Formats: sequence, C-alpha cells, structure tokens
Amino acid sequence: MYNKVFVLDDGGETDLDLGNYERFLSVSLTKESNLSTGKIYQSVIEKERVGDYLGKTVQVVPHISDAIQEWILRVAKQPVSRFSKSAKDNSIDTDEPPEICIVELGGTLGDIESMPFVEALRQLQENLGYKNLSFCHVSLVPVMGSPPEQKTKPTQHSVKGMMSLGLRPDFLCCRGSAPLEPGTISKLSMFTSVPKGAVLSLHDVSNIYRVPLMMIEQNLHSMLLQRLRLGPFQKGVNYSNSDITDISESKVIQDWNKLADSVDEPESEVVIAVVGKYIEQGDAYLSVEKALTHASIATKQRLRLEYLEVSSLNPAEDLKHVDGVVVPGGFGSRGMEGKIATIQYCRESGTPFLGICLGMQAAVIEYSRNVLGIEKSNSAEFCSDLVKDEEDAIIFMPEGDTERMGGTMRLGARETVLKKDSISHRLYGKEKVMERHRHRYEVNPKLVPRLEEAGLQFVGRNTDTSGERMEVVELSEEKHPFFVAAQFHPEFTSRPELPNPLFLGLLQACKTIITSEKK
Repeated sequence: MYNKVFVLDDGGETDLDLGNYERFLSVSLTKESNLSTGKIYQSVIEKERVGDYLGKTVQVVPHISDAIQEWILRVAKQPVSRFSKSAKDNSIDTDEPPEICIVELGGTLGDIESMPFVEALRQLQENLGYKNLSFCHVSLVPVMGSPPEQKTKPTQHSVKGMMSLGLRPDFLCCRGSAPLEPGTISKLSMFTSVPKGAVLSLHDVSNIYRVPLMMIEQNLHSMLLQRLRLGPFQKGVNYSNSDITDISESKVIQDWNKLADSVDEPESEVVIAVVGKYIEQGDAYLSVEKALTHASIATKQRLRLEYLEVSSLNPAEDLKHVDGVVVPGGFGSRGMEGKIATIQYCRESGTPFLGICLGMQAAVIEYSRNVLGIEKSNSAEFCSDLVKDEEDAIIFMPEGDTERMGGTMRLGARETVLKKDSISHRLYGKEKVMERHRHRYEVNPKLVPRLEEAGLQFVGRNTDTSGERMEVVELSEEKHPFFVAAQFHPEFTSRPELPNPLFLGLLQACKTIITSEKK
C-alpha cells in the first residue's frame, strides 16, 4: 500500500504519526522509534527460543513489560539531530544523545492492546525515579448544550482510569474548540488532583504552528524544567505561575513566531494540483501536502491544494487554472496513462511540474514516447513484452525479488550526486544529498544517452553495488520554467523551518510566474 506510510533514513516504514513528530521536532528518527506490540512480542519470543529466560514461563509481566522498558531506554539514547537548523549550522553535535525522550502511548486509555505498555511505563517511573519521568494526559473537553457548556466528565473519567492503572498525570492537555474557561480549569483540577497551572488549554488556533507557542504562553516549559529537574531547582517556587526560563527572546522561539506569522500573512496565493490515484483514501498524500505547506510558508504564499483523480482527468481542461502540478508516487498500472498525459501537458504548456518516484518514471516514459518517438515505451512493471533496451524505459532493479514482494524495495536514505549548474544543484546548494527512497523499479540506464541527447537531463545519479542509478531528471530553464522529477521521496525530509529544496523550487517557480503575469 502507498498510503499511510512514512519512510525513515534507515529504511524503516512507519505510520504518518511518526512522520509528524519528525517534521515538528526537526529530527531524524529510526525504525526503532516506532514501537509496536508485534515487535515486542517477536523480540521476547526470539529470546525465549535461544534460552535467555532459562526455561522460565514467559509472561506479560515481567517479560513483555521489561522488553518495552529496555526498548525505550535504548532508543532514548540515540542521536536524532540531523535536520535541525542548529545541526545545519554545525552549532550542535549531531552525535550527542538527546536530553529528553518523548514517548507517545497511542490509542485510547483502557484499550486491551495498550495494557502491557501502560504497565511498562508504570514500572519505568519506579525504576527511573519520579524526577526522571513525567506523564502528560491528552483529553477532549467537548462543548455541548444550549447555551454551550464545556464538559469535564470525559476527562475526569479518563484520569480516574489512568490512576487506577498506576499512572498519575502531571499535566492535562485539553483539546477543544475554544479556550478553557476558568471554571472548567478549576473543576478539572479539583477532580483530577492536577494543579490549575498544569491544566493546559490546547484550543483551536489559526494554524498548527501556533500550538507550541500557546503551550509556552501557559508556561509549560518552566513547569517541565521543575518537574524533570532540568535546570537549577528552586524549592518553594510555584513554577506554574513563575516563568524562570526566559526563552521568548531566543532565536528558536523568534524563528518559530515568524513561521507562524508567515502562515497567517501570505503575500499571494498559489494553486497546486496533486494528481494521483489514491485521492479517496484521505491521507494518502499527507506527506506531500506537508512538504508543499512548508514550501508555501517559506515563499509567503497561501497554498490552495486541489487533489485530482488521475483516472478521470482531462489535463487540458482540469489543469489550465492551476499554477503548478505534483505527480506523486504509487504502485500498479491504474492511472499511469493519466499521469503520462498530465506530464505531457505540463511539459508542453510550461506549467511548473514536480514528479516523485513513479512520477519521475512517468516523466521518462512520456519523453521517450513523445520526444524520442518510441510509441510503445513503458515500464516493465506494467508490460512484459517490451523490446529490451528500447521500449523498457523503466526496468526492475537487478537485486530485486519478483516473487517475494514484501520488504524487497529499495528503502531509506541513499546518496545522490547532483550535476553542477543544474537546477537541483542550485536548489540544494551542494553536490551530494541524502534522500529517502521507496521503489522497486528504476530508469533503464541503456536509454539515458538517447534521452539526454534529446534534452532530458539526468542531473542526479547514485552509484552503488549494482551500478549507476538515475535519481533526478530535469529540463533546462531555457526549455521550461520548472520541470524536475526525482526517484526518491523528497516529502519525507521536508521540515517547517527547512522545506525540501525541490518543493521550494516548485513554489518559487510558481510565484515567479504569478508575479510576472500581474505586472
């Protein structure tokens, strides 16, 4: 499946939640950062098989709960700072272990699936000590009735359930449409034993980047400093009211304020079409959407996304009003001809275009058909009777396994060497880049000389044990305002304060055209 997958540097395939954490925290996580019941049970079973438990009966407690604790403590020490601005400026050591590890216990409290994890966290606090582990409980405070009234009962009951399992929340993060009223805060504090200052209102704001700023306004940073003893501890100080950590003037917070303001104060609007075949699946292209959002913030444009189903698309009619087009990845032949037609329209009309994974492969096929004149050019993924090294523009990777599909893709961060003076080299600002991959097929290197002679430039390449791979293709700016496609997935390395260069280049090209048309 293409949707609901986020790829990490080490090739780990996780859900989109972990991708959100990577983006927001500007870190680089590993596959071990995604802890599931299956992984834990598998590790315990493997230990039992080799005799680590000396024949003892394996039980949820202590063996499963111990394995969870060991996993958390191991991952908490792994460096994660590859993407931060400070790391880019070489002002921090990216090999330094983090000071704090954030653990999300997902799902709903009380679900049978999460019970071993709840018990493991209870034990972990006992083992680490009260000062080294803090619990934050996220709960909904709905508004009901007429006149509207904020209801605290759901949170009261969930905290009661939490405490019955041995966990006591230090902070309540209350979701809702409007700020918590003073009476609601008092009621929650009284019935949950959480101090009033530690009952945080996480209400709806103009954009998601204002949420951390809202938490700082409620002094969460100072309360955490006291709770986890991260700074000079002053006995008797009410940290919920006293801001002892003046971070409002720090560069990190100032930059984040500018980021949040940029979302609310755009200079212009840009319309981007995402042309794919998983449109009905909702969050299938969430990472692409986030990457486009990051680039629109950096270029001070209000992003208006249009998701277009490729199978029923008429490019000449459906794309004539958009400023730019993204053709994302996918698997299978359905909609492939629509993607090729979309790319042909973008190439011939001068519409800024970014292709990703299968989108790049479709761009190579389109150029082979309509410029080189190879009418039957296609991918070996979809056609088995193609003339070798003539019609097979896309071939199966030589080290791949056609019989065993699961887990046989080329996954994770791989190095791409960019050609100097290319658009991509200018955007990245360096010759070698690391981007994340997820594919089984690649461009046939035998056809590359003919394609380059016809004007399609392969400006990004990777050399590994199986030979040279084509990673980035583009048309020169003399031929097209912005026509770039990549075999890798640039959306996975985009960050709010560090948008991926390819998405940034797309939005910059769109803005340049929009600005010139208005003159």
